[in-house]
Amino acid sequence: MTKFVPRPKLSKKARKELDAQKRTTWAFSPVTKKVESKKIYNRKKAAHVWKDDSSMSGFCGTGDGAAANDARGSI
Repeated sequence: MTKFVPRPKLSKKARKELDAQKRTTWAFSPVTKKVESKKIYNRKKAAHVWKDDSSMSGFCGTGDGAAANDARGSI
């Protein structure tokens, strides 16, 4: 039977091996399941909001309204 050694006293290599053994029992990778906070500024998301102005053209009266009419069915 191996003698118990506290984690802080283990070598870096031994700690890595111990962590690897514990990780093999996980069913999924917790890194891929991370939920992003809505409070954090996302540069990519902010750029897409302003690029997609074409969707508002039917509501603002700048377009011919054909897309809006097609969506409703018939006029």
